[in-house]
Amino acid sequence: MTAIDHPAVTLDPEEARRVRQERLERIGRWVLPLAIMILAIWLWDRICVWNGIPKYILPRPGVVLQTLFDDAGLLFSSLLVTLRVTFLSLLLAVIGGVGLAVLFAQSKWVEMSFFPFAIVLQVTPIVAIFPLINIYVDNQTAKLLLCAWIVAFFPILSNTTLGLNSVDRNLRDMFKLNGATRWQQLRYLRLPAAMPYFLGGLKIAGGLSLIGAVVAEFVAGATGQSSGLASRIIEAGYRLNAPRLFAALILISFTGILIFLVLSLISHLILRRWHESALKQER
Repeated sequence: MTAIDHPAVTLDPEEARRVRQERLERIGRWVLPLAIMILAIWLWDRICVWNGIPKYILPRPGVVLQTLFDDAGLLFSSLLVTLRVTFLSLLLAVIGGVGLAVLFAQSKWVEMSFFPFAIVLQVTPIVAIFPLINIYVDNQTAKLLLCAWIVAFFPILSNTTLGLNSVDRNLRDMFKLNGATRWQQLRYLRLPAAMPYFLGGLKIAGGLSLIGAVVAEFVAGATGQSSGLASRIIEAGYRLNAPRLFAALILISFTGILIFLVLSLISHLILRRWHESALKQER
């Protein structure tokens, strides 16, 4: 039981100030972003009214919300297509990134040989790579999946490799002195030490996989009933249907936020009992 839970316990002024500061920070973490968002939406609405802007140029928030409900069937079916590419590419990025990072950790020669190619994939714009993918890959889903994977792959590879190579040297020497094999060092020392780095890369890759899927759909010019949200944005732009365009953009934004929050929760649940970054949040 802490002093916060038991009101009969008196706190010294410094401790009371710290408790109040922590309480305000917990409240402000949620209240401030919501307040700023509400203010921004109100200003958006007022700007449309004050300047008489037609809805095909800048629709009011209420019109966008109504469009989101009216076109829910079309938009959410397209969202499912985009999410399928997003999560499949993220899964492949995790498998490939972690697997290659483990291989890099076992051999410096392998890391020196292949890591530059991973950097090349990361720094080359996906819009420059897609024409080649379009030539060599026939399946439309495979094209989108490959583009999204390229975008999401590097953060997991880079962060996991860094974590595997950041093990305390004294612990590594202790494992060697006790006759631990390379597999035992990897399983009981290096992988647990790399977990926070991997989870940090996973949170980054989650958002990038969604971005990669949407950008790939834009570049591919996907059309038809089974196409993703990017094609709905392109279609709405051609038809000057700004409310649907904004509704699709808002849907993508909230999906990205939700992915980040879910991955942050997973990270916290995994690390909360032993890693300092999660322990600080629970104090």
